[in-house]
Amino acid sequence: MTTPSSDAREATPAEVRAYAERVRADVEAELDRLVPVESADPPSVHAAIRWSLFAPAKRFRPLLVTASGETFGATPGRLIRTACAFELLHTYSLVHDDLPAMDDDELRRGRPTCHVKFGEATAILAGDALQTLAFQTIAEDETLDASLRVRLVAGLARAAGTPEGMVAGQAHDLAAETRDDVSGEELELIHRRKTGALIASAARAGALVAGASGEELKAVNAYALDLGLLFQITDDLLDVTASAFALGKTPGKDARAQKATYPALYGLAAARLRAHEVFESACAALDLIDSPTAMLRGLARLVLEREK
Repeated sequence: MTTPSSDAREATPAEVRAYAERVRADVEAELDRLVPVESADPPSVHAAIRWSLFAPAKRFRPLLVTASGETFGATPGRLIRTACAFELLHTYSLVHDDLPAMDDDELRRGRPTCHVKFGEATAILAGDALQTLAFQTIAEDETLDASLRVRLVAGLARAAGTPEGMVAGQAHDLAAETRDDVSGEELELIHRRKTGALIASAARAGALVAGASGEELKAVNAYALDLGLLFQITDDLLDVTASAFALGKTPGKDARAQKATYPALYGLAAARLRAHEVFESACAALDLIDSPTAMLRGLARLVLEREK
């Protein structure tokens, strides 16, 4: 049985920023090794992959893989490929979500979206390639034993697909557009699947690589499910309050598409209050972990107070 932690310290913003920069540099260097060069055949697809993948990005999901894994004693070298897999899969989701048939957006990570730059067909193929490379990256990671790789691939697939994962969340999100009867429970379900599932899977994956116990995995999962919901609530808020320059994507899209969001359903003040409640719930889950959780708490604070 996991005993409550006596160390509830939260990493400072400076510590979180320094850690995030270290992880980002490591992940981007590894991604550069994993992804074919632009001139590789077919060059149009590889150019589109690199355009989308190496745009300025937070690398939040690989950051969470790493922070969770290191909490339980895993080394960066054992975590790096799994961290990259989550970024590859996340980037695929962005490329496809931006397509005209989905969210129809023209700006992502501060630059034209993949289909705007390269055309819809190439963007679809680039997304397909990013998704499959994510699974290949874990499957071929010889620093991990085969049974662990199977568990990681299965977890990533569940988080990406249906019925509980990202694809299901996106389908629900599209179906809820223009409806005026979306309940708070339905909205939370959409967010937990569309955004939260992959974030929760990232935290679990890091803990799995580190050999965390069943009780530790349950606590990490509870933390990360709340963290994923928190991420989407703050994303909803930023869509209303931030500029295109700060966001790196088009603001106000949710309102124009009549999407179900926390500000639309509850108003800005209540949405901010809900964000604080979810933050506190995420940190409470970490109290059950008898390992240093300062960085995981700091990451939750980073999400709560993010400005882009």
